[in-house]
Amino acid sequence: MQRKSNHTHKSSKRLKTIVRRKKPSRLLCVIGWLPSWAWWLGGLSVAAVYVFLFYYFFVSPFGFRWRAMYGDANYPKGYSIHGIDISHYQGEINWEQLKTEGIIEKCPVRFIMIKATEGATRIDKRFKDNFYNARENGFIRGAYHFWSTRSSGRMQAEHFIKNVRLEEGDLPPVLDVEYKAENQSPDEFKESVLTWLRLVENEYGVKPIIYTYYKFKKAYLSDEVFDAYPYWIAHYYVDKVEYEGEWKFWQHTDCGRLAGINGYVDFNIYNGSYYDLLQLTIK
Repeated sequence: MQRKSNHTHKSSKRLKTIVRRKKPSRLLCVIGWLPSWAWWLGGLSVAAVYVFLFYYFFVSPFGFRWRAMYGDANYPKGYSIHGIDISHYQGEINWEQLKTEGIIEKCPVRFIMIKATEGATRIDKRFKDNFYNARENGFIRGAYHFWSTRSSGRMQAEHFIKNVRLEEGDLPPVLDVEYKAENQSPDEFKESVLTWLRLVENEYGVKPIIYTYYKFKKAYLSDEVFDAYPYWIAHYYVDKVEYEGEWKFWQHTDCGRLAGINGYVDFNIYNGSYYDLLQLTIK
């Protein structure tokens, strides 16, 4: 009997020790004393974070790019004439694979814009190969010049003309203009751009295409004189073009993936039929 009593006493002490060890933590005690408004505020904060993340990854421009990069992008609907633009950044292209397997939204690639020159001295190192292979593999091809703020419009036009020979069936030459020199007034900038356009038009007998993003065009190239030139708009990760004027081409993403090309490539659509696209080419 005495042993049993001692055992019971020891068990009771161990039980008290266990109970003492299981006292709630200080954090739980603090949480337990929180007023109801704090619980509401915490719940609203969690909901706000959820809404922000949902918008950021599924609705916002970043979300469109994120989905495009990982294969779940919704590209513009209602267009059947698709194309790409390339430069040395795409490296060596498998043209046979691109010709046979290059599909965008269940449609074949119809046209390819190719970087030719930049500024007054630079030539894209893959221009000759890309320009030749595009035509050899049955694509409608075009050549573009990347505008530089470091040289005049005249010098850049002469450089393009010297290095680019366009033939019947090619698209009109393209001026890719995305920057204005800080020390140049808007009027000086416009006149320099017009100099390039007019010199190139006189050389090839066709009005060049102007490529730029829509906010830049509205800011610096909105004069009526520029509306006479076909417009290629760069406007990424949106379902529709916000620009209200007329346009011929739309570069809608810079993270497309195609067979035959390693890495990402810009996707474009033409605003019209295949017949219209052919009518735009040099005759």
